[in-house]
Amino acid sequence: MTRSWTCLARQTPHLRDRKRMSPSLFCKLSTVPSGENLQESSCVRPKTYVQEPEYRTHLVQCLHKEQKTFVDPKSIELANIISSLQDMGFDEAHINSLLSIQPSVHPQQLLDIISEFLLLGLHPEPLFMALKKSPQLLKLSPVQMKKRSSYLRKLGLGEGKLKRVLHSCPEVFTMRQRDIDGVVRVLKERCMFTAQQITELLHRCPGVFQADPSELEYKFQYAYFRMGLKHLDIVKNDFLQYSITKIKQRHMYLERLGQYQTPDKKGQTQIPNPLLKDILRVSEAEFLARTARSSAEEFEVFKKLLDREEEESESHASEEEEEDDDDEEDEEQL
Repeated sequence: MTRSWTCLARQTPHLRDRKRMSPSLFCKLSTVPSGENLQESSCVRPKTYVQEPEYRTHLVQCLHKEQKTFVDPKSIELANIISSLQDMGFDEAHINSLLSIQPSVHPQQLLDIISEFLLLGLHPEPLFMALKKSPQLLKLSPVQMKKRSSYLRKLGLGEGKLKRVLHSCPEVFTMRQRDIDGVVRVLKERCMFTAQQITELLHRCPGVFQADPSELEYKFQYAYFRMGLKHLDIVKNDFLQYSITKIKQRHMYLERLGQYQTPDKKGQTQIPNPLLKDILRVSEAEFLARTARSSAEEFEVFKKLLDREEEESESHASEEEEEDDDDEEDEEQL
């Protein structure tokens, strides 16, 4: 402000000198022939009023230069972060959305997390969709991010496969480590999948990361013992991503129709079983029309009967458990 007032002071003497000028000098009058009026032959405006806007502009420029020296450091930091995001390939709409997804997250932390994801080989658009779907990813620290990425690489989920995992199940980066370990342990020790098969399975069906280990084991046992499927069939047909309800309804319906048989110990059946993809990887309408060759009404009646059988079976199992508990108490009393 001192410099600005100095600029104004330098102009003041000129303004004062010009204001002392006689008004008679402002206009020159000339005599015209008689009968005519006097006219101004020329009109010269005072230099004060001609040049004063220039002085005001110069003063504003001085003030503007002074204001630039007092820019908020936070604004500079935010501008640099926005510039970095633009260099990474994010457009203005993406950047505005990213900055508002988790307002409590510091912009620098947001930039660090995004940088780590891009280093994994992800592109801006799928990364933006993953962050929008799972905003808690932005609360990760770079250390947590690197640790989880390293663990997933050990499972065989490198840069290329990690893209699909993040797109389908971004929660894999925020889940508890023990939950992931529990799923991997069941696949390896209880289901007897090889390391390569586990990698392929998790890549094709990332949702398995969030599955309950006991339900996952039951689903595998149903596929292996009841349907006679091999490990490779389960992996290649994404079997574990389907609900056990859907699996049992379609499989048992085909059994009741005489169109599916459990293979014997040699893996043989008396009739050719439908392909697994034609049982599970199609809509219900297509399943009924092409695979089961049955009506929707018949299938609905079957599903209701199956539900009733399941309820009765569960009720019977709970009664047996109660009887066993009573027997144990009687033995203890004796």
